[in-house]
Amino acid sequence: MASHVRASDLRAAARLATSATLQTTRIVEGVHQSVWRTLGAPDGDQPDRTRGLTGLVYRCVNGITQAVGTGLDIALARLEPLLGAMDAAPPDSPARLAVLAALNGVMGDRLLADANPLALPMTLQFDGRTIDPDAPPPADAVGGRLLLLVHGLCMNDRQWQTWRTAADGSLQPGLDHGQALAQAQGFTPLYLRYNTGRHVCDNGRELSALLQRLLAAWPVPVDELVVVAHSMGGLVTRSAVHQAQQAGQAWPARLTRIVFLGTPHHGAPLERAGNWVDVLLGSTPWSAPFGRLARLRSSGITDLRHGNLLAADGAGHDRFQRRADRRLPVPLPAGVACLAVAATLAGRRSRVADRLLGDGLVPLRSALGRHDEPARALAFGPHAQVIVYRTGHMQLLGDPAVGHIVCDWLAQGPAARH
Repeated sequence: MASHVRASDLRAAARLATSATLQTTRIVEGVHQSVWRTLGAPDGDQPDRTRGLTGLVYRCVNGITQAVGTGLDIALARLEPLLGAMDAAPPDSPARLAVLAALNGVMGDRLLADANPLALPMTLQFDGRTIDPDAPPPADAVGGRLLLLVHGLCMNDRQWQTWRTAADGSLQPGLDHGQALAQAQGFTPLYLRYNTGRHVCDNGRELSALLQRLLAAWPVPVDELVVVAHSMGGLVTRSAVHQAQQAGQAWPARLTRIVFLGTPHHGAPLERAGNWVDVLLGSTPWSAPFGRLARLRSSGITDLRHGNLLAADGAGHDRFQRRADRRLPVPLPAGVACLAVAATLAGRRSRVADRLLGDGLVPLRSALGRHDEPARALAFGPHAQVIVYRTGHMQLLGDPAVGHIVCDWLAQGPAARH
């Protein structure tokens, strides 16, 4: 693992350690004050902070931690030039990217707010290279049919080719949908890399601006733009299109088709369960301080509770508070053919399996855009809803059968795609 570590990672890790120590101290102090409160001791200026000599001790611990953290940051910044040999390894090695992607998914919003170097910027990748959206692309990337692949939560662009379990139980290399469609239909595959811990609306807005710049600088006319999005990537895509249309941007006119692979259009049960943990931990004075641990999960994760797309969906309230779905209905983009591919671990359809099992993370109804309220239901055509059985959420990334479904649908005429 050491070969995957860069010099700048040491500073980032030191900042994370400092932040973790401060958070842990706050939790301990909160428990301490809860105990004092049950014995009749008065609260301090804040309900979870202690008073007097005890409060002074905790403030000293926090002050020393911040001072040590600042000193480490300054020292490591001076040492970075001397540790340059650590950066000899490729900065985008799969192992390093996988760790960074997972970390960004869990707490990417906090990393960004702290200006931590581990926060992933949004970039476009082609053949393992970062593309400057304002400059001419590499010669082998130039084409008039662009395919954008958008990954999901805690993932990165290198994980479109995953391992799959064969019929004999062995692990086999999965299918890279981007490369398969490039070979079969002549697309130029571009892979988005982004910080999945940010709000979906923030990633959508940045993606919209990125595509506007890319198409403006593209050296040949773009005849069509197709998006293949997995999981959260589908929400980011829908948010980007909606915000671009509201802003009058030009690039959505080139968007012809979107493929959604296991997208939680109406949320995912795991985040709703996480929201119940917030409620339960806050129900007693003894457990309330531990609610800070549950609240460390990122904005991107909490957006998955209902499938938020817009800033207005979460405006005016604490994102950890339990409340009903108040999203503004956002239909599928007009004039764009959309395909929903939903997976289920079950061998056949059943009411219980559809609602409780799904693909292990996303229920079938959510992946197919179905909703009890007509205004929220997404109008996928009868031939644009496909269910794959005995398939898990992550298998959608590299399953050859899914690849054939996507390839066949993209090859059909406009009428057959609806």
